[in-house]
Amino acid sequence: MRQALTGFVSKSSLSLKAIMIAALAVTIVAADVASALAARSAAIVIDAKTGKVLYSADANGRRYPASLTKMMTLYLTFEAMAKGRISKNTPVPFSAHASAEAPTKLGVRAGSSVPVEIAILSIVTKSANDSATALGEMLGGSEENFARMMTAKARQLGMNGTVFRNANGLPDPGQFTTAHDMAMLGIALREHYPQYYGYFSQRSFLYGRQRINGHNRLLGRIKGVDGIKTGYTRASGFNLVSSVADGDRRLVAVVMGGTSGRSRDNQMAALINTYMPRTSTRGGGNLIAKAGGDNPIKTLAKVLLPRHDAPTPDAKPVTDDTVVASADDGVASADDAQSDTQQVAEETKPVIKVKKVKTIAVAAMAPAPKPQDTTVAAYAEPASAAPAIDPVQTASVPSGWVVQVASSPTKSGAQSLLDQTAKQAPRILADASGFTVAFDKDGTTFYRARFGGFDSKSAAWKACDALKRKKISCYAVEQ
Repeated sequence: MRQALTGFVSKSSLSLKAIMIAALAVTIVAADVASALAARSAAIVIDAKTGKVLYSADANGRRYPASLTKMMTLYLTFEAMAKGRISKNTPVPFSAHASAEAPTKLGVRAGSSVPVEIAILSIVTKSANDSATALGEMLGGSEENFARMMTAKARQLGMNGTVFRNANGLPDPGQFTTAHDMAMLGIALREHYPQYYGYFSQRSFLYGRQRINGHNRLLGRIKGVDGIKTGYTRASGFNLVSSVADGDRRLVAVVMGGTSGRSRDNQMAALINTYMPRTSTRGGGNLIAKAGGDNPIKTLAKVLLPRHDAPTPDAKPVTDDTVVASADDGVASADDAQSDTQQVAEETKPVIKVKKVKTIAVAAMAPAPKPQDTTVAAYAEPASAAPAIDPVQTASVPSGWVVQVASSPTKSGAQSLLDQTAKQAPRILADASGFTVAFDKDGTTFYRARFGGFDSKSAAWKACDALKRKKISCYAVEQ
């Protein structure tokens, strides 16, 4: 740039004023680019003592939540604990479906159990998909029913732009939220269940003889950060909800749609450093009304859910031309990636074996909440959003080579196909992990049945060839 300007001046004998005009033009172009990128991300900062919105950028735009979904799973878990339905020592049974969830996961075998507290810790640190599903099945009787409970609870908390379809945030085109809604949930977690909120500050925990470290890189890096949750899929980008407490000041901030874990964390740090001094030291009382009752299951009829999956307009997953999957999902990547290049996909973990317990269907025990308990605090959005700080572009299933055996119009059907295939070829798939991946075709959601855990193309092809010799259709594909 410097050489170009020098040549420009020498040839045209421009004055210093002309050079300044040229430099200003470059600055304006850069600002326009930054503005364009900011439109692809979403963020919000809320004073957690007054409810005042300090910063907002597309905060009500529809986004995929990824593992931020687990915040609601934990909210309902805390609710059940507070009401005495379960305790931190209650065994959480892992079904075949929960055990087969895609990484990241705790790695509990089907039929085994872990205490509720271990499941919670694995979610807040490792973002364990299998633990989230297991908790959902225990509390709701089935993951599908638990997802309805999650959505109903979201409505009770004033999260009107959110629909949940599973307990862990693995890709589903019908599951969406907003940055504003996630901020409300972040505030509600601290306000309603302060006795359990300390779990979010946990940076690691011991599971058997192994120490499991967390994904939230801001814990210990930014003063006052005490949670809450990271999230990532290809369709969602890198998401983060942070709660910060510094003396008498409190804020909750949300960043969604980062292009990398690093840029997302840097953007969050900039938001915290900029707006924490602007929070109030006064204010009190809950900002978000706590809905009554143990569970929202009886209010489901009042919750208007979409009849069909409705992908977000921001980043719809790539669809297939046929029901049998094509090579690229457009949604596959390790959940809660820790950096630009590193992806977490840990499968082998020590297993805590506890006697199998009967599923606790909390949903069936819950009374209906009273109408007056469903009010929530209203947040007034500013008339115009401030420019984004460190704007980034908007961008979980295991990466690497996998073997696909079938597709199904239902998740349970795909899971059944996985179970059936595993029983037919136990030796071939001994080291593989079954999982399902949603994809959209002509407005209808289908689910792929796949086995992951192969460390190379040749290993996946070899496994598929062995399956074909058993008359099991399949093909190997790199995700």
